[in-house]
Amino acid sequence: MAEGSRNIIATGAKACTHEVALPQGYNYIPLKDTPLPKQMAKEYPFTLDPFQREAIRCIERSESVLVSAHTSAGKTVVAEYAIALSLREGQRVIYTSPIKALSNQKYRELAEEFGDVGLMTGDTTINPTASCLVMTTEILRSMLYRGSEIMREVGWLSLMRFTTCVTRSAVPSFSYLTTSTTSSSPPPFPTPFNLRSGSPCHVVYTNYRPTPLQHYLYPQGGDGLHLVVDETGAFREDSFMKAMMSLSEGGAANKQRSKHQKGKSPMRSMVRMIMKRGYQPCIVFSFSKRDCETYAMQCSLEDFTTSEEKQQIEMIFKNAIDILSEDDKQLPQVSQVLPLLLKGIGIHHGGLLPLIKEVIEILFGEGLLKVLFATETFAMGLNMPARTVVFTNARKYDGTEHRWLTSGEYIQMSGRAGRRGLDDRGIVILMMDEKVEPTFAKQMLQGQADQLNSAFHLTYNMVLNLLRVEEVNPEYMLQRSFRQFQNSQAIPGLEAKIAERQRQHDEIVIEDEAKVEEYYNIRKQLESFGEELRTLITEPQTIVPFLQPGRVVEVRDGEQNFGWGIVVDFKERAVKSKRNGKNQAEEKQIVVTTLLHVASDAGNKKPRPISTPTDKGEYKVTPVLLPVLSQISKVRLFLPKDLSGADKRRAAFNALQEAIRRFPEGLPLLDPIEDMKISTDYARGLVGKIQTLETRLFAHALHESEKRDDMMALFVTKVRLRELVSSLKKDLKQSHSIQQLDELKNMKRVLRRLQFTTNDDVIELKGRVACEVSTGDELLLTELMFNGIFNELSMAHSVALLSIFILGTANSKEKEKEKSPVEKDLTNTLNQVQENARRIARVSIDTKLDVDMQSYAEQFPVEMLEVVHDWAQGRKFSEICEKTDMFEGSIIRAMRRLEELLKQMIAAAKAIGNTELENKFAEGVTAIRRDIVFAPSLYL
Repeated sequence: MAEGSRNIIATGAKACTHEVALPQGYNYIPLKDTPLPKQMAKEYPFTLDPFQREAIRCIERSESVLVSAHTSAGKTVVAEYAIALSLREGQRVIYTSPIKALSNQKYRELAEEFGDVGLMTGDTTINPTASCLVMTTEILRSMLYRGSEIMREVGWLSLMRFTTCVTRSAVPSFSYLTTSTTSSSPPPFPTPFNLRSGSPCHVVYTNYRPTPLQHYLYPQGGDGLHLVVDETGAFREDSFMKAMMSLSEGGAANKQRSKHQKGKSPMRSMVRMIMKRGYQPCIVFSFSKRDCETYAMQCSLEDFTTSEEKQQIEMIFKNAIDILSEDDKQLPQVSQVLPLLLKGIGIHHGGLLPLIKEVIEILFGEGLLKVLFATETFAMGLNMPARTVVFTNARKYDGTEHRWLTSGEYIQMSGRAGRRGLDDRGIVILMMDEKVEPTFAKQMLQGQADQLNSAFHLTYNMVLNLLRVEEVNPEYMLQRSFRQFQNSQAIPGLEAKIAERQRQHDEIVIEDEAKVEEYYNIRKQLESFGEELRTLITEPQTIVPFLQPGRVVEVRDGEQNFGWGIVVDFKERAVKSKRNGKNQAEEKQIVVTTLLHVASDAGNKKPRPISTPTDKGEYKVTPVLLPVLSQISKVRLFLPKDLSGADKRRAAFNALQEAIRRFPEGLPLLDPIEDMKISTDYARGLVGKIQTLETRLFAHALHESEKRDDMMALFVTKVRLRELVSSLKKDLKQSHSIQQLDELKNMKRVLRRLQFTTNDDVIELKGRVACEVSTGDELLLTELMFNGIFNELSMAHSVALLSIFILGTANSKEKEKEKSPVEKDLTNTLNQVQENARRIARVSIDTKLDVDMQSYAEQFPVEMLEVVHDWAQGRKFSEICEKTDMFEGSIIRAMRRLEELLKQMIAAAKAIGNTELENKFAEGVTAIRRDIVFAPSLYL
């Protein structure tokens, strides 16, 4: 266990928190006793903030430190100091970033500052012997696996974002500097680092934002901006309610009118207002590549630049594209973007050509672009703030569903507003087209950053590389992973919860508890048999004849009871079922349109039952799936055909309330045997069991007791506490165990069965091959190599085949398209790929790993086969773009990943001594590495 201390440094807005984790028994000198040196490694022309001074003190003591602060707060100052100190002391320093584009940008900045700087990414290597090396985390991981000599010379490792690193004990220890955006609380990160290095590790944390933000709502179709969070962080509820009122009263009508007004759009009006108020430069975040382009075109009639700025934009653009061939200069993205740029309008998303993206970044950084329409990736990587940030929507599609932004996502993007030293405040504008509750808005606008949880997961490449490294094994790595650390941190809290819940359980004393428990069990059995009977009753062939308009039914969706409602109509609809989170075959379901009394909840489109007196109710016609009908009564009411008016819906529901009053013992239900004619032995048996249990229940001594409800409520509380204690004990047992250890054991069994390792976990030849492959499926690619799949293929077909390993999961719609010539040529090979994949899946399933054989075998998309084949044969980029509907930037990104995989396949072929295959893959690298696809970065 680690010891530690916590201190609040300074006072006021700029205050920071300092924490330190110490190895047990470490002779620690308090940080406050270490003044800043008189001769600092780097001097700054401004006064350092408290968090910067504290972090630099840690660096001067060669002790690891994590700096957590808001975007643009000045974390880079600390990283630069670590670099300057290492260079002064004659040590090497590594600066890592999570993505290549950011590595390129940082290389340019640091090279201008320090000179002796090198770059190592999957695409580029510049000056690898430099004292300061900028690299991606993937390159760092590879170096650590191989015990690179560079790591023995490193004094400082600067991680731009928090990352769990695996280090060999044979590598001399070095200090870590990690920078992170502000999390919800001072993050408990130091322990994994200091336990590994045997020295202190510090956290320096601040909530201080140098440039305060003002948050506005812009209701689409409404009446302008509403300040809802001021620069002090106060939420203005009156202004928020005015915005919601504007949205509800005038928004829909105004929005409908705007559709018929040519040349006008909410976005164009928004941008014009921003320019008029002098809020530029502005970043407009949208969650769709297509929308970014659409919004930019809507604003293309505007012009925000001077003639001098136009000259600068044209000069920078033409200098940038001079490296392209004449043919590539005619690509639509290249030829059509300049008119927009000249007007001060830019677009930035992953589908753009990398060269165009970098031109736009440079122009925006120079202040020549006044408005930039970007996807959220712009906020995740590049450090380019603006005065104003606009959100086009408060919802995003995350690959599974359209959902509200989390407060962490909002913080990350809105944090780009406000340039330190240039703006007295940053402006954030959230465009909204639907109402939300104030509590929800507060959570999104003022909530905390998302908690940082380890996303660490095991891969076969990782396991194999660790098995071949001396003195380290995968179990050792799991024990020291950040995920294991986070899990272990929960132990004291779990133990305290168990003790508290057990105390609460033991304090509950119930008179004649045995009889109460007996009564409780009878009711539980009744509920269980009732649920089985309900399932029979709601079978479509049984219930459909009784779903006439006006039929009164009870709706219960899990724990949510909506009470009685009135059937309006029903229809059969095809719905895609889901398996493992993926859409599968369609199945038909009955959808019942029902008039219900539900809570008014603008922040949630899904109806919610009225559960508290404060809930505002409305009568709403709501579609529900058949299985949520919990009871069906004999009562039918008259129902008007038109329920569009609120008065008619209220009148219908008043009739229902009157019917309920007429039956004080409860509405009469359809009898499953007599009325619904369910005549199976199973149904009759269920009805008989229910009748027997009801007789026992009514005859029980507790049934007529005045204390029954109170005693039952007390017993239910005790049962829930007992169940909670049992669940917490399971969590505690899990926390004490090593995370993912069972998965690791199963993965090792797979490796033995496939002969990648021996029974003693010694790497075999197959394993040495798989150690080289990390970009694609290492097991499957190794099997294909050993089965000779690539031996008979041409270079172009081999490269094309590898393309199926570098895209995401296959889209089932692709299978409906006519096969391309290249796909037909590779039909037999693709069948062999699937056969090998099924074999790996069968072995995985046999060893208790959670693998779906069909999904695994069909996960390899073929849409780039022809594109890659033609590119490898020398076709022009403009020609291959015509054969796919992918964005040009997406094609290039895939091609660059393909080059990484080809290089790994060269190393894999070398590992088995197959020179012919090695040469074939090397020829593939030469064939695809050309023209605009591999145009050099403008930052280099």
